[in-house]
Amino acid sequence: MSISFTGVKPRLSLAQIINMSVGFFGIQFGWDLQRANMGRIYENLGAHPEEVPLLFLAAPLTGLIVQPIIGYLSDRTWHPRWGRRRPYFMIGAILSSIALVFMPHSSALWMAAGLLWILDTCGNIAMEPFRAFVTDKLPDSQVNRGFIMQSLMVGIGGSIASALPWIMRNVFAVSNTAEKGVIPENVRWSFYLGAFFFLSAVLYTVFTTNEYPPTEEEKKDLEKESKKGFAGGVKEIFSALFNMPSQMKRVAVVQFFTWPALFLMWFYYTTAVAVNVFHGVDNNDPVYAKGADFAGLTLAFYNVVTFAFAFVLPFIADKLGRKLTHSLCLLVGALGLISVSWVEDKNLLFVSMAGVGIAWTSILSMPYAMLSGSLPRNKVGIYMGIFNFFIVLPEIIASLGFKGIMKNVLHNDRMLAIQVGGVLLIFAAILCYLLVKETPKGSEEETIKLEMEEQRSV
Repeated sequence: MSISFTGVKPRLSLAQIINMSVGFFGIQFGWDLQRANMGRIYENLGAHPEEVPLLFLAAPLTGLIVQPIIGYLSDRTWHPRWGRRRPYFMIGAILSSIALVFMPHSSALWMAAGLLWILDTCGNIAMEPFRAFVTDKLPDSQVNRGFIMQSLMVGIGGSIASALPWIMRNVFAVSNTAEKGVIPENVRWSFYLGAFFFLSAVLYTVFTTNEYPPTEEEKKDLEKESKKGFAGGVKEIFSALFNMPSQMKRVAVVQFFTWPALFLMWFYYTTAVAVNVFHGVDNNDPVYAKGADFAGLTLAFYNVVTFAFAFVLPFIADKLGRKLTHSLCLLVGALGLISVSWVEDKNLLFVSMAGVGIAWTSILSMPYAMLSGSLPRNKVGIYMGIFNFFIVLPEIIASLGFKGIMKNVLHNDRMLAIQVGGVLLIFAAILCYLLVKETPKGSEEETIKLEMEEQRSV
């Protein structure tokens, strides 16, 4: 449905912000299912610990290409009924849900890795425009709350998704052990439910949220852009990459050191708990299976903390500023990761994951809030896609480079890999405090004007 739009974005009600964020619940449901279970699936299909990062490589390599292209295309899309970003939400959700259904039927490493590649690619098609969606819809005074509402949805979706194998085992008595080369039944049913929630939540946002149509000036720009063709699109992506706003460059450096810490946790946390804390052997060992399920439960808890902390974070950010808030949250997350290796009583893992949950809330919102005001309105999608390079590139580096470190330096000690992640979060927190500039309060137009003036002075 088309709505009148003059170029000035009105403040939205809480219900409207919730509606536009529900889709993120489904997307995160899919992400957390694979993050909590792919290490376990890979090792059960015969992968050695040092091989796990490489098996995650295809997805980020594809994301490096897909994200800016989807951002570029969504900036230039407009349909009277479906809008600008929502067609990509829907297409990504349908394809991702199909991949989730097939994933637990993987019978070999190559099949699981291929399905993860498809799942990540399609997940990015759905997720990347969601970041631009917040900037499209909300005035600068509500941007904090828009991204933090996404964090809240991430907390809800991630907590349920991560706990699903444990719930299936302990509530529905579904088996959590399997022979080598077979995915346990509780994991299989978790992926089926994940496909349902992913698709349903995204469709809810698609059908309950409108988008602002382009202004007359923007319509003329869209017509001009449509004539550039593929070569013109590639040229514009590279032009945007080499002419990033200075604030974006600063925040990107922080992202570059933040995300490897998260990848190391997702690579190894579930199996580290199963082996180092529960002292299990492999997926056929009931002790190992119990430990892996319990790890999923603690991952669910960090998402519960993310959900709860999302209510508090806007007030902290308003009081302390975005960059100091983010720096402090990263330090709390670092302590959470490092402390995992100190745990002897399994229940203390909930305390460690609480720290990670606080950091995760901020990681999902503050970098985008710090960035949003510095981006030209007609290129938000492409810049958000490029910004995600600094999530994807660390994953590629970790996937390519960490095999040797894991085998020769850490001697396949999964717990040490998690501690390395904690150290990286400390470094990211320091960089955030030293490099990032606090964005001035005011209208988006004023913020962009200040950024452009700063660019000219450099």
